[in-house]
Amino acid sequence: MSNKIKIIFLATPDIALESFKYFINSPDYCVCALVSQKAKAQNRGKKIIERNITKLAKENNIPVFEPDKISKEKDIIEKLKSYNPDFLITFAFGQILSQEVIDIAKYATINLHASLLPLYRGANPICQAIMDGCSKTGITTMKTVLELDAGDICLQKEIDITPEMNVIELMNIISLESPLLLDKTLKGLYEGNLKPIKQDSSKATFTKKIKKEEKIIDWSMDAQKLHDKIRAMYQINTNHTTFNNKIIKILKTQVVPYQSNNIGTIVKIEKDGIIVECKNNALKIITLKPEGKGEMNATDWIRGARVKIGDCFK
Repeated sequence: MSNKIKIIFLATPDIALESFKYFINSPDYCVCALVSQKAKAQNRGKKIIERNITKLAKENNIPVFEPDKISKEKDIIEKLKSYNPDFLITFAFGQILSQEVIDIAKYATINLHASLLPLYRGANPICQAIMDGCSKTGITTMKTVLELDAGDICLQKEIDITPEMNVIELMNIISLESPLLLDKTLKGLYEGNLKPIKQDSSKATFTKKIKKEEKIIDWSMDAQKLHDKIRAMYQINTNHTTFNNKIIKILKTQVVPYQSNNIGTIVKIEKDGIIVECKNNALKIITLKPEGKGEMNATDWIRGARVKIGDCFK
């Protein structure tokens, strides 16, 4: 390409890191700035840890902006306008853009959304697709509009969800698949040979953030649905239960055939896990995290906690 395409990248979590790195290293693009949310205090020490994406920007001498609310911060908006970017790219940025911000881009503001739109609009598409037991999902690039995830679709790519895949594994795949789709989208729009198509809003489905009470395991759920919920919320919004008044986070499970009337009861102990009855079959718990301890195999936990067949989770 004779001229570099100028972009401003708006992103916050690590899922966007590979895409940001791709554009920094590509000879076809000039990354003018990064806009990201401010780092938050983490862990018990409440220490503020700089985000990986802002570290990468600073290592490459790319200006970083961290607005509390970008639509309200005129100074930052004017600075972004001064770069005269061809495109703005948003990828899990975490803030709603105003029309003034959307219009900064000469060609378009492009959002990468982690679903096959119009399915799973909203804040939680990756988790929800696994929770719903989907065998596939995907990524979509679209032109950003004021309505949530409703812009015209540029390109899409399907991604398979295997039966045991958890949310972290799916996020890693999405992270690796996203750079090329964004690259094709921007070049297609820049060169005029990509024509976005309107979404069929009648087919739209929506997601929402996980509520605190949704993290509590209900052993009376269908075993398959509970397994999907556990892998959908792995490490990020981990499901938990209680045993002897202690919180136990359940990390990895497997559905196994079993039927009686002892919901939440440990009905079998095997060398690679413990089997707990649910509605319609049972779950084999393979790994878990007891309160105050690290992740461990379920069989190691039962030895230390003196768990036996017939004991119940609450």
